[in-house]
Amino acid sequence: MEGGGWNSSCSRSSRGSRRWGRRRCQKEREEATGWWGETGGGTVAKKRVMVVIDQSSRAKHAMMWALTHVANKGDRLALLHVVPHGGGAEADAPNLATLQALCRACKPEVEVEALVIQGPKLATVLSQVRKLEASVLVLGQGKPSPFSCLFRCRSEEFVEQCINKAECLTLAVRKQSKGVGGYLISTRWQKDFWLLA
Repeated sequence: MEGGGWNSSCSRSSRGSRRWGRRRCQKEREEATGWWGETGGGTVAKKRVMVVIDQSSRAKHAMMWALTHVANKGDRLALLHVVPHGGGAEADAPNLATLQALCRACKPEVEVEALVIQGPKLATVLSQVRKLEASVLVLGQGKPSPFSCLFRCRSEEFVEQCINKAECLTLAVRKQSKGVGGYLISTRWQKDFWLLA
């Protein structure tokens, strides 16, 4: 995408490289246009970006990252909060309304909707991705524990399963520490890619 916000390593590749040949670069650009909003005809396709929200700071970081790095004018941002069966959905409504208002204040050109749904977390997220036809799913990812090689926590498993099973581009976002800055992004194809932004 010449002039677009997405820059591929293809443009910096050495000529004749088998790994980054012209066909691969063209294919990569074509795949990217569907996710990042620009189409070949010069029009901008609207995306539906879904962010899974809970009480954690990592979910708020993911929401703000999606708002600033993925959502564009005219796109829709869906804030999804999944409550387990028997959980109090009413208690989370004020927090979700605050986050929705924050998104609208930061980027008023993006439509923001908040959803609170009861059910098992993974199944609910995957079904909402299909139902709402989400283009991009953004998840907050926590810092791995020192014991993560021995024991995987529920949130790590949830993120990994969403990345592998969701029917859209799924991005796990983790904010780096203040001294380092930037974000670590994980997708189905790339783990912990450092984005300085």
